[in-house]
Amino acid sequence: MMKKTETSSEVTIQEISMTALTFFILGVTPLVPHAVSAKAKGMLLFPSPRKNTAEKATTMKHEPYEEFVDAFYRFTDADKSKTRLYVPASAFHSAMQDAAIDMVGVKKAQIGRLTKVLGGKIPVWGVPEIWTTVVRSSDMNRTPDVRTLPILPRWACRVQVEFVDSLIKQQSVMNLLGASGKIIGVGDGRVQKGKLDMGQFRVVSENDPDLVSVMKTGGIAAQDKAISDPRPYDLETEKLLEWFDAERGRRAAAPAKKYSPKRGGNGSVSRHDETQAT
Repeated sequence: MMKKTETSSEVTIQEISMTALTFFILGVTPLVPHAVSAKAKGMLLFPSPRKNTAEKATTMKHEPYEEFVDAFYRFTDADKSKTRLYVPASAFHSAMQDAAIDMVGVKKAQIGRLTKVLGGKIPVWGVPEIWTTVVRSSDMNRTPDVRTLPILPRWACRVQVEFVDSLIKQQSVMNLLGASGKIIGVGDGRVQKGKLDMGQFRVVSENDPDLVSVMKTGGIAAQDKAISDPRPYDLETEKLLEWFDAERGRRAAAPAKKYSPKRGGNGSVSRHDETQAT
């Protein structure tokens, strides 16, 4: 009888080699940060009761300047950063993964495994301005609303990407990052969503004149000043904020209206109105 040939069951795994490259990013279109405010997070934990008619008439639906400040991703003084503002590193990593969907021979999940944007918080240079715009809510009636957000017309940052160099080439990483800046973008209103073109960027050299200019004039001092005294981004924002300031002053100066509950035919106050009057 023939003897069985023994086969080796040993599995050989090659060592993975990691490399990190630093890329300088220059904004092509304005960057619109949109962080979830502490107030909005608190409302998820502890929702406030519904307002009655009297409360709705005496309170503002929006506070533009408060919403403007709350929408920033900000460093604290303890972080000792050269900028006050930052963008989460996950925004650039997600942009690279989403760009891979439209690339030939690469998959989104694969890029997610083989690449990583280091740092967690990416410092962003640029002077922010305040921007108000009319949006449509996601309800059935597409109710119009006004959104106030910060916007950086000119911005720049430095991104460090770590990747498995034994499986993906350096040029491929650079091409993918460049493609994500053209067809995906970062921040609110980015080109990926299909309507606006915010958050587009390109990869430039460290000595690019526009990059140097933004980093020189858009540091922490200029950002702190712009946050405390914001400049309107466009004429529409300027007019709307002028109306808001005038209307808030008028309502503050107007005497408080006394609420008179409705009475039924027999002169009694309904239980619902009695609760509001109380």
